[in-house]
Amino acid sequence: VLPFPSQVVYNRVGKCGSRTVVLLLRILSEKHGFNLVTSDIHNKTRLTKNEQMELIKNISTAEQPYLFTRHVHFLNFSRFGGDQPVYINIIRDPVNRFLSNYFFRRFGDWRGEQNHMIRTPSMRQEERYLDINVCILENYPECSNPRLFYIIPYFCGQHPRCREPGEWALERAKLNVNENFLLVGILEELEDVLLLLERFLPHYFKDVLSIYKNPEHRKLGNLTVTVKKTVPSPEAIQILYQRMRYEYEFYYYVKEQFHLLKRKFGLKSYIRKPRPRPEFFIPSPLETEEPIDDEEEDDEKWLEDIYKR
Repeated sequence: VLPFPSQVVYNRVGKCGSRTVVLLLRILSEKHGFNLVTSDIHNKTRLTKNEQMELIKNISTAEQPYLFTRHVHFLNFSRFGGDQPVYINIIRDPVNRFLSNYFFRRFGDWRGEQNHMIRTPSMRQEERYLDINVCILENYPECSNPRLFYIIPYFCGQHPRCREPGEWALERAKLNVNENFLLVGILEELEDVLLLLERFLPHYFKDVLSIYKNPEHRKLGNLTVTVKKTVPSPEAIQILYQRMRYEYEFYYYVKEQFHLLKRKFGLKSYIRKPRPRPEFFIPSPLETEEPIDDEEEDDEKWLEDIYKR
């Protein structure tokens, strides 16, 4: 019997399927009897030292077993004398994430035509209808660094240098993925992410895939799709690639680790054929369809080692 982690943190990255997962967690918490701890704060990911201490204290004193979820950059519990929880997260192709956020801020999703007015009530009309190509090609702040450096800080942490696009933040984010995260999945392969979460954390995620595939739940999930999205020009997308090169290096690192994990548990990864339109995904030299030869390791022992970190 594997140790049961009674403290799980999902420091969800914005526009990476987190609302879909939280919908599932609400159902699962009632079904399995764990404490789902959420936050009303959605726009404060970077915290002062005192704010970190206060949040860690509040999380650590929650009724266990708990799963805490909030948009917040990685918190080092051990730095403040707390027990480090099990971390999980999901990321997606950086350009696709940026575009989803760009249009969501302006036009919301299918939950209501006025949804965007709640989220960005002060946005001027000329900003709301700013053409995405103009934003990128003319280097508006919203479409340039440091705002494009978004995913890595969620894994790098609260250090000021985690906000600066560069190798230091990238390498620290990779290190935290290896040492502190039980699983970082890829949104483009969400069903496999859910399968692995069910395997690793059954007390929280048992039956998650059957719930996700339920037609009624799919209807709810479709309401969170961003509206009025348009595709930028190939030139604009190429500029985004260049500006987000560290984000892509991290994304492909996580993707390769995720695929290695899938192979360990017998799940295959397939290379999708490019669509006949400007494609957001950069071809990854790391993707292979055949399993990589590796030393055999007992799956249960491997999971037990992860829990002991």
